[in-house]
Amino acid sequence: MKLHTRSFLVCICSTFVVLGIVSSLDAQSDLLLAEWWPYASSYSVTGEDGIAYFASGAVLMIADVSVPTAPPNVLSETVLPDTINSLALADDHIYVGADYADLYIIDVSNPAAPVLVGTADTSGKNQDVTVSGSYAYVALSSTGIKIFDVSDPSAPTEVGSFNTPGNAFGVDVSGNFAYVADYYEGLRVLDVSNPAAPSEVGSYDTSGQSWDVQVVGNYAYIADAGQGLLVIDVSNPALPSQVGSLNPGGFFTRLWTDGDYVYAAATSLRVIDVTDPTGPTQVASLSTPGFPYDVSVYGNHAYVADQFEGLLVVNVSTPSSPVPVSKIDTPGDSLDVAVDGNYLYVTQFYDGLKVLELQSGQTISVIGECKGPPSHAKAVAVSGSYAYVADWSAGLSVIGISTPSAPVWVGGVGTPGDATGVAASGNYAYVADSTEGLRVIDVSNPSSPAEVGSVGTADIAEDVAYSGGFAYVAASGSGLRVIDVGVPSAPSEVAFVDTPGTSRGVAVAGGHAYVADGNGGLRVVDISNPVAPVEVGHSTEVDNAYDITVANSVAYVSDGGNGLKAVDVSDPTAPVLIGQVSTPGSASHGVASDGQLVYVAEAAAGVEVFWDVSTVVFFDDFESGNTSAWSNTTRARYHNLKTTAQTRLSVRPRRVEGVSDSRNTSPFATTPTHSPQDQPMR
Repeated sequence: MKLHTRSFLVCICSTFVVLGIVSSLDAQSDLLLAEWWPYASSYSVTGEDGIAYFASGAVLMIADVSVPTAPPNVLSETVLPDTINSLALADDHIYVGADYADLYIIDVSNPAAPVLVGTADTSGKNQDVTVSGSYAYVALSSTGIKIFDVSDPSAPTEVGSFNTPGNAFGVDVSGNFAYVADYYEGLRVLDVSNPAAPSEVGSYDTSGQSWDVQVVGNYAYIADAGQGLLVIDVSNPALPSQVGSLNPGGFFTRLWTDGDYVYAAATSLRVIDVTDPTGPTQVASLSTPGFPYDVSVYGNHAYVADQFEGLLVVNVSTPSSPVPVSKIDTPGDSLDVAVDGNYLYVTQFYDGLKVLELQSGQTISVIGECKGPPSHAKAVAVSGSYAYVADWSAGLSVIGISTPSAPVWVGGVGTPGDATGVAASGNYAYVADSTEGLRVIDVSNPSSPAEVGSVGTADIAEDVAYSGGFAYVAASGSGLRVIDVGVPSAPSEVAFVDTPGTSRGVAVAGGHAYVADGNGGLRVVDISNPVAPVEVGHSTEVDNAYDITVANSVAYVSDGGNGLKAVDVSDPTAPVLIGQVSTPGSASHGVASDGQLVYVAEAAAGVEVFWDVSTVVFFDDFESGNTSAWSNTTRARYHNLKTTAQTRLSVRPRRVEGVSDSRNTSPFATTPTHSPQDQPMR
């Protein structure tokens, strides 16, 4: 059982190994991918006949759940190029929608040895997929739906498309009609009798945001986010009309219908009796340890994809009394990363701190983890033998890492705000505490950290860096704030630079502060005189900056949906974009560098590792296969940075002789640890 309460002072530490990921290159990239740890949030689940198929970040996991009371046995794992958002199972094939990647068709006739047989270019954000007859229908957010002929799974062919007015989040097919959950545009009904020419024949504008739709007989059941479950009469598809609703609270994302019941992933697992569709009634609500995102039901068991906790197995033989049975623990969102030698320290919002080891540039292994405190891990900094974690509503957590494989929680202290950023030096940690500004924490006794000083900031304190007696705070809409912490008990703001965007991240190198300024791009501030900082340069080629690190005169910026960008700052007054790479997820969280490698926390897509562009030189003939054209000793950054195209996809068995896996397979805790507004929703 996982424990997340603040009173729980013993950190559960375990060791397990994750198989190495096949290194790959992105065809359109300027940065070379060294490694990728693709395990993260669980967004989708399906299954049948004692086999469950579920997502962990970009990894499709297949597990034997034929004995529900026994720990699920993971049979295989398939690594895909991007976060898995949707799964559909039909005729021994699973159809996988991977975020901004493609639709992948995998033969699972042998679940222990899945085989990729087909790929379809969707050219959009894959949100949902359903298969009906010989066709796969894919919901693609802002680009509507696409229809593929999958009569030959090895050669899927696009035959039709329809751009709905909203954002297509869910799709279901019944007869000649496709029903689309179109977010703010409600339910859209499409005539797909001719798949090559779908046309809209009806619609119903729901009051919320339609995330999912399931059609049974004459009724469409809609997960309408904060508005709950809606029941729409579609007996006349041209004139759909609402006949029932239920709003028990929570955030409805996905549905599964089974007989007289609708099972909803809605902050908790909801069981709703729809014997009378005009008067749906909730008969049960089961809290999960994280955030349930998707649900499927087979026989007497429901399988829940919990965004932060993995696969949950629930006995629903009596729908009004669901009972947790077992689980497979998978990582949650990776929000920040710090590097110390060969070790990576990754914060995961509901899954504490994980310690990863990069081994000889070949594999990334999870060698240890610390759960319990921290309970809501946002950011991490490493100093000496300790990792300091900004623990959201819990303040600061101190983790002993003298033995990286056995990290242990040693102390913590609450802060009045929400801790979102942290820096550490010597006997002090500096916490960016959201609305409560900067908090100065004495960590000379790590088991008993104590706040000794604080100072407010003009706006939300999102991140902090420390250098030479000063803390530099990224203060959202108020730019960069310079705090004198020479007297820790009396910190005081001495200067500021009001940047044009939203300051989210900050790094200090040499005599300059580098600010990730949202749509204000990268801002470079001369802090050689900290009390008189002056902006001296900027790059607008970075336009959605979230976080930043600087190494070898190169600034690496996580740039949201634009991926990771490398900016030469050898001349701080004239930053130059020299490289970029798209990332599997949105690069909207932490980035770190050790001077040779760059590490990116990819939230729902795990952690990616790239070569520092200053350590490798690429020439034009590299693309043609001349591997002698690069060197790890020459520091030239201005040649054409090119890569060869490879695939990120690899399929392999999960179990290896002699390798242990200590994932928690016990029945999951039933005490909620969050509220819906806490969720970093997709």
